[in-house]
Amino acid sequence: MKHETKTHGAARAVAPKPALRRFHQARWDEPIIFELSVAGQRGVLPPEPEAAIVETAGDVFDNLPASLKRKTAPELPEMSQLHVLRHYLRLSQENLGVDLNVDVGQGTCTMKYSPKVNDQLARSHKLSELHPLQPLESAQGILEVMYKLEGMLKEISGMERVTLQPGAGSAAIYANISMIRAYHEARGEGAQRNEVITTAFSHPSNGAAAKVAGYKIITLPPDADGYPDFDALKAAVSKRTAALLITNPEDTGIFNPRIEEFVRLVHSVGGLCSYDQANANGILGITRARDAGFDVCHFNLHKTFSTPHACGGPAAGACGVTKEIAPFLPTPTVEFDGAKYYLDYNRPQSIGKIRPWYGVAPNLLKAYAWIMSLGADGLREAAEIAVLNNNYLLHQVLKIRGVSAPYAQGKRRIEQVRYSWEQLASDTGVHSEEIGWRAADFGTHYWLSHHPFVVPEPMTLEPTESYSREDLDEYARILNHIAEEAYSNPEIVHTAPHNSAIHRIDQESFDDPEAWAVTWRAYKRKYKK
Repeated sequence: MKHETKTHGAARAVAPKPALRRFHQARWDEPIIFELSVAGQRGVLPPEPEAAIVETAGDVFDNLPASLKRKTAPELPEMSQLHVLRHYLRLSQENLGVDLNVDVGQGTCTMKYSPKVNDQLARSHKLSELHPLQPLESAQGILEVMYKLEGMLKEISGMERVTLQPGAGSAAIYANISMIRAYHEARGEGAQRNEVITTAFSHPSNGAAAKVAGYKIITLPPDADGYPDFDALKAAVSKRTAALLITNPEDTGIFNPRIEEFVRLVHSVGGLCSYDQANANGILGITRARDAGFDVCHFNLHKTFSTPHACGGPAAGACGVTKEIAPFLPTPTVEFDGAKYYLDYNRPQSIGKIRPWYGVAPNLLKAYAWIMSLGADGLREAAEIAVLNNNYLLHQVLKIRGVSAPYAQGKRRIEQVRYSWEQLASDTGVHSEEIGWRAADFGTHYWLSHHPFVVPEPMTLEPTESYSREDLDEYARILNHIAEEAYSNPEIVHTAPHNSAIHRIDQESFDDPEAWAVTWRAYKRKYKK
């Protein structure tokens, strides 16, 4: 053992680059917490109420209305504190993420580093013990944060008003299309304008939200260079056009240099334009939605502004609008009368509520702190570093056998790239999804793309500004190692992962509602537990 250690150390000392990290993740056969339940176990034993309290308060349960009383007690796990702690710590040992390894493979999601000081700030009792129903006089601090954050986002987007009410990016898109519909209805054109135009590489939530709102969706294909086809837009616009919902740069990382022409064309037929800036990581301080002529836009604060993504929630969306669209903002809005902050519900043309209360306060506070810590110059620098990192990684990845970056050949990208393993799959039979499973053996992962796969065998990487050159080199070496395995020993990739706690997922079950069990009751019913 000593000899092996010395040899290994000597090899590392002369190697020009460190070897790939060997990854052996904890693997616990951990049951569902309900299955760990033991009747009669307790984690906390609250004291019985004192006799004087019982005498004064009476039987509180009997005083409740019958409609509020459960017929049976809730079926909750019965466990000691120690067993609860063990359960969740075991699960935590099976996690991956930016705090553990190079995590650039989450394109379109901007999985950047979130400063831990901001987490501590959001956990302060000054925020965690706030309640949305408490008197506004006692919540002036968080209202001031919200009001000032809106002001920052107005400056970043160029818009006249901002709402922070939506609880996620998709909710913000739905808020935008709802305001667009209300605008057309106020002009007597609601029924006439029943079509929404989007693009193949825009975030799919644009088309999905507009479809949910009742619109017919027209999707523009990419042209030969990957840009949204302008001729297709000219053929699509009409007096039926309600809006153009577009992401720029799109999920390929390609920025549309003709974006102002797109906006002017849609405006010429009376439509509105919505800028999906959910991922604005490469354009902060460089380009603004209003400067390109857009009427509405939105940001994902859990992407660009470094609040945790949190597996889709608790997220935070923000909508920016021009003064013409402002009357239709969700209610309430945060206002300041020069002396106090308050919520304004007196908005007769409002589209109403998008979610309960006003925004996800902890995430709004984190976004506010992140912007304040960077300032205007820092925001632009973050974007510039994100673009630099992305193009450096692009240069490194294109050296790998079997990978390509379709469209815009020879041109740089903005914040991410949608690559293709089509050549590698043709040569070896190894598919992009299998490369992702093998990447888990090295403590990292990557993302493919939204369905349908317009780019064959896709891989979408976004390094953000959080990673060093050494991090990016390490990630590229992992991809290169897996690609070489695909050519020399494809079976090791086909059968991956080998070291990770992550197992292969039964893809067919995703499309079979009979296999879904999202509650404990459903699990017991379907699997006869």
